Amino acid sequence: MSSPPEVELHVHTRLPPQPLPPNRFRFPDPRGAPRSGFVAAGGNLAPETIVGAYRAGLFPWPHDGVDTLWWSPDPRAVLPPDRFHVSRRLARRVRQGRFRVTLDAAFAQVIAACAVRPEGTWITPGIMRAYLRLHTLGWAHSFEVWNPEGALVGGLYGLRVGALFGAESMFHRATDASKIALLALCQFAPRDGIALIDVQLPTPHLDSLGAEAIPRDAYLRRLAAAGL
Repeated sequence: MSSPPEVELHVHTRLPPQPLPPNRFRFPDPRGAPRSGFVAAGGNLAPETIVGAYRAGLFPWPHDGVDTLWWSPDPRAVLPPDRFHVSRRLARRVRQGRFRVTLDAAFAQVIAACAVRPEGTWITPGIMRAYLRLHTLGWAHSFEVWNPEGALVGGLYGLRVGALFGAESMFHRATDASKIALLALCQFAPRDGIALIDVQLPTPHLDSLGAEAIPRDAYLRRLAAAGL
């Protein structure tokens, strides 16, 4: 079997993660949470709180107008970078070179596009402000896919904490554009010291791309192995 084609990634200027004050909230141990994953409510969306949550195996997931709800589902979906499934069609699109892929060139545009969903979105104004701030501090990053006319047609964003990349959401306006962004992340990950890509909740779409659902305890062990 031939190797998947390499996505040419254009990296824009990236700030190293800036120092954060100590997180003043102590999250409960997620091992005691129900399988649905709800762990705690409260706190705030300050950068140090969100980073502290990821270190503890949690992430914010607003419901019913409440932004500060913290979750650690069981099972948890992860995407091993070397297991990303590249279909023949996707390989063809990458080889055609019609799309330009960038890193951290348009974070605000990506998160805004991810928030536009007919069925509704958990990316509330508060979440958007929080991750925009994390981006300006060098903790949150985006992968962008552009068409030949220079329009943004796909992308994803997430939070980088040490060897963890927590992929939060992705979007596409052209066929396979979000898959190209995810492939770029998977190819970039081992070169940049990312050992664990967290995609949070299992879905048939993510399963088809190579994601695997693992028990929460196994996820927390992987998190510890990644140095968090």
